[in-house]
Amino acid sequence: MRKLAIAVAVLMSAGPVTTAAQAATGILATHRAVYDLSLKSASERSGISGMAGRMVYEFNGSACDGYTVSFRFVTQVLTGNESRLTDQQTTTFEDVRDRTFRFVTRSFVDETLDRETRGSARAQDGGLSIALEQPEKTTLNIPDARLPTEHLLEMIERAQAGERFYESRLYDGSDGGDTAMITTSILGAEQAPEAGDDEAAAAGDLSDDRFWPVSMSYFEESAEGDGLPVYSISFKLYENGVTRDLTMDYGDFVLEGELAALEMFEPEPCE
Repeated sequence: MRKLAIAVAVLMSAGPVTTAAQAATGILATHRAVYDLSLKSASERSGISGMAGRMVYEFNGSACDGYTVSFRFVTQVLTGNESRLTDQQTTTFEDVRDRTFRFVTRSFVDETLDRETRGSARAQDGGLSIALEQPEKTTLNIPDARLPTEHLLEMIERAQAGERFYESRLYDGSDGGDTAMITTSILGAEQAPEAGDDEAAAAGDLSDDRFWPVSMSYFEESAEGDGLPVYSISFKLYENGVTRDLTMDYGDFVLEGELAALEMFEPEPCE
């Protein structure tokens, strides 16, 4: 579910892997965004009768010192007469210059730890070298892929250039942390907020700023043909990396995330 932090990461595009990071470093705004989550739809097969929650995304750091993301995704899930509380907590650090990435994710169900994934990745010899500590200690090498902040920078650069579609390989340490995913991104033309856009007001100083509507789909790397995505997300993206108006499609159910609060931090000096 944290693939929003996206706010954020990949290969299969032309040019050297560092191009986007070199061109766009320094434009990302450090901030804390809070999103209210609600269930948009659910299939009968999902067994879900209701879902609501909150997502908090905090982005700190600089292009010189690296970027830290703290992310928490809490939902109350209703299935028939039962209720389940899920809580996913993720912290990552990424250096876009050295192309290194560290991550830890803990998933709780009803306040009991259900799973922990911890590890790191480093660009090496034209690929990614991954060292996992949890759930099992292991090392492996995979084909090169964009890292989350690197991917966000690339997306902004492509949107600014007027590109509308591209495909990438993304590694963000999700699931077991042992594989990348293929992403397809559709970047809409830059837009101004419409009259009566209540959510825009929550964006504070950004409320009148233009944005790009973005749709992303995530596919298993081993998928063949025109298979269905594992997960899809759409959102409005500002040129400083802030996002709002989220729709997260997990196949059997769809969640909406409305920006409830946005706090912009003072940018860290980059010397």
